[in-house]
Amino acid sequence: MASNEVDLYDTQGNPVVYIAIDDGMTIYSWGGQPDAYLKRGQNNEFDVYGFNGKHLGWFIKGKLIDHDGYAVCGTKESVSMPRLPPLKSLKSLKPLKSLPELPPLLPLMKNSFGETDCASFVEAGRS
Repeated sequence: MASNEVDLYDTQGNPVVYIAIDDGMTIYSWGGQPDAYLKRGQNNEFDVYGFNGKHLGWFIKGKLIDHDGYAVCGTKESVSMPRLPPLKSLKSLKPLKSLPELPPLLPLMKNSFGETDCASFVEAGRS
């Protein structure tokens, strides 16, 4: 992992996506597809937006959180058995950002992972 990237893992400990901090806080799939990005919110959290403008959720305390308050993936510290990540593919070009939706109110945070898988969560942000 590059020092300017944060790997995110699913509930089984598989690396699924990563945040390229020096690349506009872009969330890339392991295959190099730019799916979403982080934008600083009002309360020290980050909103997660797709390039299509959809508000997908939040990045709080090392976890991507959906609109129901469940974690969909997180840093290796937030999963029980993180696996060794394979090499990442080259990054694809980022699309232009669409006008972002207004974020909904932050839900009550659940202390568990939800049923939404991490890849589907961020892929909902593709144009």
